Amino acid sequence: MQASGPTVLVVGAAGRFAGLVVPELVRRNANVRALVRDRANAEKARQFGASEVATGDLRDRRSLESALEGIDGVFHIGPAFAPDEAAMGIAMVEAAAQAGVRKFVFSSVIQPTNAKLKNHASKVPVEDALYSTNMDYTILHPANFMQNIAAAWPSVVEQGVFSEPFPKTARVARVDYRDVAEVAAIALTEARLSYATLELCADGMHSREEIVSMMSEELGRPVQAGEPTFGEWAANVRLPYSDHQMQLLAKVHDHYAKYGLGGNSLTLRAALSHEPRSLRSFIRELAQQTAFVA
Repeated sequence: MQASGPTVLVVGAAGRFAGLVVPELVRRNANVRALVRDRANAEKARQFGASEVATGDLRDRRSLESALEGIDGVFHIGPAFAPDEAAMGIAMVEAAAQAGVRKFVFSSVIQPTNAKLKNHASKVPVEDALYSTNMDYTILHPANFMQNIAAAWPSVVEQGVFSEPFPKTARVARVDYRDVAEVAAIALTEARLSYATLELCADGMHSREEIVSMMSEELGRPVQAGEPTFGEWAANVRLPYSDHQMQLLAKVHDHYAKYGLGGNSLTLRAALSHEPRSLRSFIRELAQQTAFVA
């Protein structure tokens, strides 16, 4: 009989990104307890593979203490662009340490010390809090998520344009969050990534000109690179963000416009012990799904 694996609390397990971590943990014989803020998301977390669901709020310490009872490991990813993201992350670290959690994986961001980007810098206090615990921690620094391209894919198919609010020549490092999820699961179920801080990027830094070339080849029809202003782009994507959150996102895109986003695939390849998913393969998968639906 296979021995029972660790019990891992996954923050936001019903979400677009943390939800990818759940099946990777289950595949490694871990028992997943999903932490959801809204009980209505419990079924979605179970569909991803969670066997337990705890309702809690990162701003409510007592709910965290309850959710952490009997937990061996924690996967934490903060709410995007939340003004108190650092405070919420620190609260989870402190509660986990007090509960006797052994392993803690924090999905941070590439270049967290880039203080000009507040949503990047907000990860630093959480990382710092981990250093002052006795937990076995692993800190992940993923690049721009390829899943952001998937979110724009319907408009690519319908309109033949892929738009982002920075120049089409800007080169940006990206990563498939499924690879990040696999690294997180390895760190939570094995010892070889203990105390590592890992920059996670796929091969290459691609401009939007290169991306639409890949899209055109995979779809078999032309796709153009759009260059909207941030306001025009925001009006189309209709993100569920406050004005303050949108201002933070605008600064990220302004940074891409001036400097792009650097990244190296060496660490991701080593952590996975196999080749990372490429941007080309990600786009091919989207195109194949489109062809199947059609």
